[in-house]
Amino acid sequence: MNEVSLLDAPPPHVAGRRRETLDCLHGAAQPLPAAEVARRTGLPLSTARFHLDALAADGLVDRTTEERSTPGRRRILYATRTDLSGPLGYGLLAEMLAGLVATAGVPASSPLETGRTWGRHLVHRPAPPEPRDAETAIAPLVRMLDAMGFEPHERTDPDGTSLHLRHCPYREVARRHPEVVCAIHLGILQGAAANLEGHLEIESLNPFVTPDVCLARLRPVVAA
Repeated sequence: MNEVSLLDAPPPHVAGRRRETLDCLHGAAQPLPAAEVARRTGLPLSTARFHLDALAADGLVDRTTEERSTPGRRRILYATRTDLSGPLGYGLLAEMLAGLVATAGVPASSPLETGRTWGRHLVHRPAPPEPRDAETAIAPLVRMLDAMGFEPHERTDPDGTSLHLRHCPYREVARRHPEVVCAIHLGILQGAAANLEGHLEIESLNPFVTPDVCLARLRPVVAA
């Protein structure tokens, strides 16, 4: 049984005209220029470009430049991403953010607390006879992060144990709103670690220590 249920449905935060634009690309046999998207959806060209660029910024659409063998200006082409199904992607993020917004009036609510709540449900608490310590508690965290698409890599050095997250599925939105997205991710790790009998603590999550890598530092909990 998987520890994380994969969400394959279209991202619920995309609606209205933007959803029509995404559906248009999804039904196309090949990448489309903005003018063709505007024609198929009935949107003004400027509006179609606006939604296409927003979808690209959210990581839902790939934007490429067409190849031409004849003279002329090369057009920008848009196509839906082919790697959105499988790992937990924008559907999970949107659902968490929706929960955060819905409870925004509650003083205890925060991105960090929202992530902790999710994290406690994304890993299974070990059965009572199953031995568990800090070292073995790392494996469920790695599986959870891998299912979410982070491509985690465990590394041990003189400073301790860390998880290098080599791919953030939410990179574009995380760069714009790290105080929300990165806090949720830290909370997920902390909530998951707390559900593993408390043998492991997440000391910190440092976003984008390199352009593509985030670094989570782990600390074993010493029993009293």
